[in-house]
Amino acid sequence: MDNQLTKPESKFQWIALSALAILIVIPLAILGVQMAQASDPYVKNVLSLMGNPVQGKAIFQINCAGCHGLEADGLVGPSLQAVPKRKSRYGLIHQVISGETPPMPKFQPSAQEMADLLSYLEGL
Repeated sequence: MDNQLTKPESKFQWIALSALAILIVIPLAILGVQMAQASDPYVKNVLSLMGNPVQGKAIFQINCAGCHGLEADGLVGPSLQAVPKRKSRYGLIHQVISGETPPMPKFQPSAQEMADLLSYLEGL
């Protein structure tokens, strides 16, 4: 009997241990995702550049306004007003280049074009 592992004896202990495990796992998962995103050479390049919001608006109007509206207030696609409050810079870059959210197409701007587009979106 001395060789047995100690088991939580009550539901309270089980819940407390589960909550502690979740509180440890979530920050580690977030840190892992951020490290993976930050190691992407394209993302690092984009984030190292100074974006031009005027150029970004032109890129937006050519490539995005058909669905998101001329003022990014939504048409077929959702409004992008205040989008940086809902998505990180990494999230915005991924959204634009991944094509993972149909019907939004996969878009592959140069690093400078993406920096310009981010600069424009951050000013909405």
